[in-house]
Amino acid sequence: MSADNKQPQPPEDGAATGAGATSLLLSHARLADGRAVDVRLVGDRIEAVGTAGSLGPVAGGARVDLTGHLLLPAPAEPHAHADTALSADSPGPAPYDAPCDGEEVQRRATEAALLQLGHGATALRAHVRIAAGRGLTSLDAVLRARRSLHGLGELTPVAVPRLLTGVAGAEERALLRDAVRRGGVVAGGRPDGDPDPAGHLEAVLTVAAEHGVPADLHTEGDDPVWLARLAAMAGELGAGVTIGPCAGLARLPSEVAGRAAERLAAAGVAVVCLPQGGCGEAGSRGVAPVGLLRAAGVRVAAGSGALRDAANPVGRGDPLEAAYLLASQAGLAPEEAYGAVSAEARAVLGLPEVRVEAGFPAELLAVRGERLAGVLSLAYSRIVVHRGRVVARTSAVREYCDSAAALDLPRQARTKRPPEPGGPQAGPVVRS
Repeated sequence: MSADNKQPQPPEDGAATGAGATSLLLSHARLADGRAVDVRLVGDRIEAVGTAGSLGPVAGGARVDLTGHLLLPAPAEPHAHADTALSADSPGPAPYDAPCDGEEVQRRATEAALLQLGHGATALRAHVRIAAGRGLTSLDAVLRARRSLHGLGELTPVAVPRLLTGVAGAEERALLRDAVRRGGVVAGGRPDGDPDPAGHLEAVLTVAAEHGVPADLHTEGDDPVWLARLAAMAGELGAGVTIGPCAGLARLPSEVAGRAAERLAAAGVAVVCLPQGGCGEAGSRGVAPVGLLRAAGVRVAAGSGALRDAANPVGRGDPLEAAYLLASQAGLAPEEAYGAVSAEARAVLGLPEVRVEAGFPAELLAVRGERLAGVLSLAYSRIVVHRGRVVARTSAVREYCDSAAALDLPRQARTKRPPEPGGPQAGPVVRS
């Protein structure tokens, strides 16, 4: 997808669109294990994988040449904020404090989802505030955005009240129930902002259990007593429980944090960390202790959090950047870091596993590069496949002027073009 967020267009080689099963051949791709392969997609599944040059397209199907690209399972976004995304430059108070403009929320949520789709995330879970006095206006706007994105990517909102306990929390308890009745909505909460965090937790998990939906709680995770209560209650809930960003867990003494992590692992509670920065109006900082959590057996996924809002005005919403930060700062191997934004993120969202093997979902990301470490370091050009068709392309070209010293420099993909006044003079062109 281009940087200006235009609606994705069919690839030039004519990927099939419309009703019925489509077919697409991804030829001469490189896998993370080093193999060069052809991958044939039919409908929303991978139909066959063979050595490069061994497969042909289905009659009437399209072909995309992935020479020079690494083909990976597509990432997913487990923790975005759709109602505040792209609002950092908006005049007036922050979106949480201003009257809710549903049309504006829908526009920004759609644009943010397309931006993240262009990065490769074909599925997104987005936290959306519901509140007394504001009702479900923001949630309804994000649900409209989800419908408009049908066929391009999957957007699932999390309904997030702040106050759920006591008499004052009655209205938001009713709003949360109303939200999840609409279908396709996860029960959420912000226990840190409630005078009774444990009661808030119980209210969210009760609604989730009543309606058979997952629960996703936005918390710093800095209260070991509350975490122990969460682990005890989560074990009784049939649906999955996720918490994040849990940066406060890293501020606890290591022994205390370790015991909390063991309880979370035993209860099957997943943690979503946010390596790219804080989220929420408080702008929490820091990252959950990824190594400690993984060592305890906790499923750890990585999300993007704030996308250019008041909490992080420079947020990128790029899962590959999140993986890069986990590799460069948290000490994860490149494969583990990418797994946090792909396999682990998809598992947190309750999505089926993706492998580049026959029979698996055709949710794929092709990035120009040869090895995963290089892709995480510098990944500009990307081709995104959702449900078996190309839904987004990003192409980057770097140009250099010729060296005045006439050095014998190595060249890559040198392309001749007319010189531009004052610009690079027919120098090498490198596609990234």
